[in-house]
Amino acid sequence: MAMGLASSRGTRRGRRRPMSEINVTPLVDVMLVLLIIFMVTAPLLTAGVPIDLPDSRAAQLPDEQQQVTISIDRAGYVYIDDVEVPVGGLPQALESLPRSGGEGPDITLRADKALDYGRVMAVMGELNRAGLNRISLITNSAAPAPLNAGSSEEE
Repeated sequence: MAMGLASSRGTRRGRRRPMSEINVTPLVDVMLVLLIIFMVTAPLLTAGVPIDLPDSRAAQLPDEQQQVTISIDRAGYVYIDDVEVPVGGLPQALESLPRSGGEGPDITLRADKALDYGRVMAVMGELNRAGLNRISLITNSAAPAPLNAGSSEEE
């Protein structure tokens, strides 16, 4: 019996052949981890300028192909696609925006809700002066406070 075991070790039948199949389990594990990482980080990358947006019940507009995002932060600094515009340089920055067919891109305006209304209107006036008239105001999609809460003059 011992002799039979010793003889079977030396033959080719006892050797293992190399596997010709690919084990995909580690590949699937890595891909799932990457998917989770991208799902968590993608929403964080959409808003580069931290802005506390006002609330509104307005319907969401469809996404357009050519859009430029203009953001105004709490301190009143203006950003075009996450690039800060120097003070007084907004008209020049707006003129340098690409224009296809004579029309400018669609503008999405994000402004902090703590800003003075005049600051937002000054930026909108510069947009109008530059010929960029298609402006979308970005808000949070939550239910706002009632419009006439606290005002007794309208009653």
